Amino acid sequence: MDTRSPTTLAFDVGADGIVIVTIDVPERPMNVLTPELQADLTVAIERIASSLDVKGAIITSGKRNGFVAGADLKELVTAYDRGVTGAQGAQWSQALSRVYRRLETCGKPVAAALNGLALGGGLELALACHYRVLADDPKAVVGFPEVTVGLLPGAGGTQRLPRLIGVEKSLPLLAQGTSVKPAEAKELGIVHELAPADGVVEAARRWLGSGPGAVQPWDRKGFRVPGGAGILSPGANRAFTAGAALTAKATQHNYPAPIAILSCVFEGTQVPIDTGLSIESKYFGRLLAGPVARNMMRTLFVNKGLADKLARRPADVPKSQVSKVGILGAGMMGAGIAHVSAQAGIDVVLLDTTLELAEKGKRHVAERVCKDAEPTLARIRPTADYADLAGCDLVIEAVFENRVIKADVTRRAEDVIPKTATFASNTSTLPITGLAQASLRPKQFIGIHFFSPVEKMPLVEIIVGRRTAPEAIARALDFVAQLRKTPIVVNDSRGFYTSRVFGVFTQEGMAMLAEGVAPALIENAARMAGMPVGPLAVSDEVTIDLQWKVMQQADQDLGAKYRPPPARDVVRIMVEELKRPGRRFGGGFYEYPEGAPKHLWPGLSQRFPLRDTQPDVEEVKKRFLYIQALETARCVEEGVITHSADADLGSILGWGFPPWTGGTLSFIDTVGIGPFVDECRRLARLYGPRFRPSRWLTERAKAAESFHG
Repeated sequence: MDTRSPTTLAFDVGADGIVIVTIDVPERPMNVLTPELQADLTVAIERIASSLDVKGAIITSGKRNGFVAGADLKELVTAYDRGVTGAQGAQWSQALSRVYRRLETCGKPVAAALNGLALGGGLELALACHYRVLADDPKAVVGFPEVTVGLLPGAGGTQRLPRLIGVEKSLPLLAQGTSVKPAEAKELGIVHELAPADGVVEAARRWLGSGPGAVQPWDRKGFRVPGGAGILSPGANRAFTAGAALTAKATQHNYPAPIAILSCVFEGTQVPIDTGLSIESKYFGRLLAGPVARNMMRTLFVNKGLADKLARRPADVPKSQVSKVGILGAGMMGAGIAHVSAQAGIDVVLLDTTLELAEKGKRHVAERVCKDAEPTLARIRPTADYADLAGCDLVIEAVFENRVIKADVTRRAEDVIPKTATFASNTSTLPITGLAQASLRPKQFIGIHFFSPVEKMPLVEIIVGRRTAPEAIARALDFVAQLRKTPIVVNDSRGFYTSRVFGVFTQEGMAMLAEGVAPALIENAARMAGMPVGPLAVSDEVTIDLQWKVMQQADQDLGAKYRPPPARDVVRIMVEELKRPGRRFGGGFYEYPEGAPKHLWPGLSQRFPLRDTQPDVEEVKKRFLYIQALETARCVEEGVITHSADADLGSILGWGFPPWTGGTLSFIDTVGIGPFVDECRRLARLYGPRFRPSRWLTERAKAAESFHG
């Protein structure tokens, strides 16, 4: 037995024979299942089982923010790169599973006193206890989020939960990663009792004092899964049939974890639990050894966590906080920025050319505020008077994508705001360096690019102009942190990063339309690749008219250097000839009948005749994924992107590049940079020079230099 002193938990035996095991992983803001904690739990469980003076145990947390948040993904994220095999991944799962199995069969009653959230491996630990008390607190949630990072619960979650509450109720929680709050957790039967956060231990102690048994339901003779298991049980059969169909529709077979979860539950609930746990471990090992889990863990957990902690913030600039922000332009975007700012406790001056327009913007916020509406709206002051911007720490212009208009509002605002204030543009396409020419303080001029709808989209793109000072970068990032959004930092260029790469996605779809590819094939293939919306539908939403204006502005700005995108003629035809500039104007590539679903406009096939032979769907999917990844590589080459993590985060959170890839640069690394370059050459021969890899990328491929290392 391990005789070292535990470092992650305290083991206290009371005079009544009740052990309090208090988990408190040092130097971690939240308890996670580190190797040290696993070792300490192993020793603690053996002491509980073997000590004659121990009558029962309570496992709880020493951290105020919750019980255990799950596995330490920083330990798992490198598995694929280290060459971990499926068998080795299964062994990792089996090791933790054995610890939990020993807990529930130790012969002593054990209660879990959950003072807050219990997720993933933390909830699995609780389910291995014989009784569970959960804090009756809005911040307390329980669930299995593993599927959202490409994994499945690997320490009994797929086996104990359905045995506890049934297959039908379990599958949505497991396969969708849904978390539930205390009342629902008790109603479902995941926990036995609710208590105040500071009373969960006492509630657990009362249960232990009632002389309970120490046998789990699934270890009792004659146990059956609630509602039945397997295809012969109507409820389970319905759940598996619907679950498989819904999973296929939602994932387009790009994500192996949801299907693996369905398989674990289906196979595991028809055999004894120990066999079921072994089945679960095998599926877990296969997922851990694959690239999808690596990609999703790295981007959506590790790198997102670093971004949220402002990893790109200049370290030598003092922390700042915005108390009053000015928003220039009360349209949909300006109103959205006002909304999230006021909700974060910041006073907002919402300015437009007339008070009526400014008040309309505030009404737009009122229609969307779900909670705390009164204090949020009270912080927004609509106005048409620039003098009201006095005292603003930050001003964000969100007016039309017109250089002259933006220059005018910049000058008028700078006449009023403090000399120390930061000025930001929410432009999605115009270079920040050029816009800063209208500013008397170019060092304090920066781009803060929000995404629509602002209140729902988590990403903010910070754009650094040539003269932007580190202080402005730091203050912009501090502001994004106040809003609890995820920032990425990029350097200046036309379209920056997100708009530029998103643009090649929509343009590729329109280029296919011009080639005679069927519109339905274009849209469906994009969704099958993992994009949330097809390129024609999303072009209608952002308006084809806007894309035409952006192209015209680029032509005007660049002159002889301008290279028209492959979709330019399609955009011109839709706007100028067919007068179908987008959904907001009544129609674009789609029709929008009142009271009925949208559908592709039948006139497309007349103006853009279909070719006789249609391409294979896999080829269409490949064009969409490769053109976006290739354009991202160009952004790295040009210095627009300086960190691969920012590229990946921006692609997934900004415009919906498929999360299974880990992002645009992770996609290249997963394919392999050499094969990626070879495939780009093939695509260039077939579809044009836009797919041609640069010499820089070719040399990188020869050196086998990946983007993430």
